[in-house]
Amino acid sequence: MTKQMLGNPKLNVTPIDSVSDGTNHIVVDSVQCGNQAMIMEKNMPVTMQDGAVLYVNAFRPNKSGTFPVVISADTYGKDNKPKITNMGALWPTLGAIPTSSFTPEESPDPGYWVPNDYVVVKVALRGSTDNNNALYPWGLSEAKDYAEVIEWAGVQPWSNGNVGTNGVSYLAVTQWWVASLNPSHLKAMIPWEGLNDMYREIAFHGGIPDTGFYRFWYEGIIARWPETHDIEDLKAAQQNHPHFDDYWKGKQANLSAIQIPMFVCASWSTQGLHNRGTFEGFKQASSTEKWLKIHGRKEWETYYARESLEQQKDFFDYYLKGIDNDWQDTPKVSYEVRDKFYQGQTKSASNYPLPDTEPTPLYLDAQHMTLNNQPIQTASSVSYDSEATENDEVRFSKTFNENTELTGNMKLKLWVSAQTADDMDLFVGIKKINRQDEEVNFPDFNHIENGQVATGWLRVSHRELDQNKSTPLQPWHTHESEVKLNTDEIVPVEIEILPSGTLFKKDESIQVVIKGSEVVKGNSTPGMSTRYEHSDTVNQGIHTIYTGDTYDSHLLVPVIPNH
Repeated sequence: MTKQMLGNPKLNVTPIDSVSDGTNHIVVDSVQCGNQAMIMEKNMPVTMQDGAVLYVNAFRPNKSGTFPVVISADTYGKDNKPKITNMGALWPTLGAIPTSSFTPEESPDPGYWVPNDYVVVKVALRGSTDNNNALYPWGLSEAKDYAEVIEWAGVQPWSNGNVGTNGVSYLAVTQWWVASLNPSHLKAMIPWEGLNDMYREIAFHGGIPDTGFYRFWYEGIIARWPETHDIEDLKAAQQNHPHFDDYWKGKQANLSAIQIPMFVCASWSTQGLHNRGTFEGFKQASSTEKWLKIHGRKEWETYYARESLEQQKDFFDYYLKGIDNDWQDTPKVSYEVRDKFYQGQTKSASNYPLPDTEPTPLYLDAQHMTLNNQPIQTASSVSYDSEATENDEVRFSKTFNENTELTGNMKLKLWVSAQTADDMDLFVGIKKINRQDEEVNFPDFNHIENGQVATGWLRVSHRELDQNKSTPLQPWHTHESEVKLNTDEIVPVEIEILPSGTLFKKDESIQVVIKGSEVVKGNSTPGMSTRYEHSDTVNQGIHTIYTGDTYDSHLLVPVIPNH
């Protein structure tokens, strides 16, 4: 088994700015391995079939031989600022990100991988280099380019022919896409927290347009590449395609076409961006050899943590080097059941959703504002002003009489009406209340520390369900058309609440919040919409929720039995 080589403290680390195009002998400040000598090939051209040229950086061991390739691709720039410092002090809660100075954001760190006898290749996708090609994020054209670079990397003189993809966020999105094309040299993948349904997971939440991070992210792409004149107008796409039409379908990889081994990492904490899509990628991929790691912590901090790196390395050692390291004994699913902030228990399972999940209804009672194990016999209702600046919400609660683990999707079924409008935007939050009657906060998108257990949204006119894709705990909305409300019409809706894993101890409470605006507000810095926002709401006037008798409003929760 490969052992890391300890670095030489007498070697002087190479300044990034001193590296030039072509072959460079450099010293990298490896956090794990000390100062390490390696070779960097900067701005290597790779010509596509249509004649366009993409550029890559390659870091490789300073010795002869062939090595497996760890590759990542995005449009952020292969020479982007290291250690994600472009976020800077404006995001004070990122957590520790221990990387070498040659690590572009969200990318594999050459300071870790090269000393372990891997080649690290960083791809600048079309439109994100000095050339003036079109930049169209997250689609088939990008995937085809990525596949060509993978095939190129597989036949280089320093390659052993085995290529594995790795990376976070955009770098995971491109992995879902390229793996669906099955390039011959791609042998394994590590998609670490990345969406794959652009409509449901970033542009619209429950059919409600995201006016925050989605647009901020797009404007950031434009700001990175001012010389690239042909950048897909994602803000216009959101405005011109409010439903899940062919445009958005074209932004979605065919996950069922993925066949290679995968080590997937998902988080309970990136709801509204990466949470849902990572789980769907794992569930829908046809790969027979796949593993899922789930945590409830911060994204980049977890990706670069030593434990995570060693797990990634074991996986690639097995599939890219052929080392018998007992990787196959790794639990198919390992997941953190959160108790408090950064405190929880890691458990294992044979699959996800967890096979022994018991969908359990908790019935809403508007008369007492409680959640109950048994159906409510008496009909009642409760209302809130959806346009109020404060208290535009209602809350239903239940105290548990024994320790209860809830892991997976939840579903909230409601009977609702709007007094003076033909549509409604419903914002839903699930909260944990401790024995001291205080909310227990968790990390949440995007790296905030005042997050809740789980989140859901629905524009009521988008309530139509895809019956083939829906499951008891996960309603799947078509989002293909609108069904408006008639005056005072009472309709049933099913709201998808995103996956979470939380322990509610005896005498702790679960609380469901139904609100006319965002349940958890981000700590926005002016000009930095680093969290989802939904300011283009359809809400007007009074919203009413009906419970009891024929109105079987309930929260369906995923109870995991104690074994």
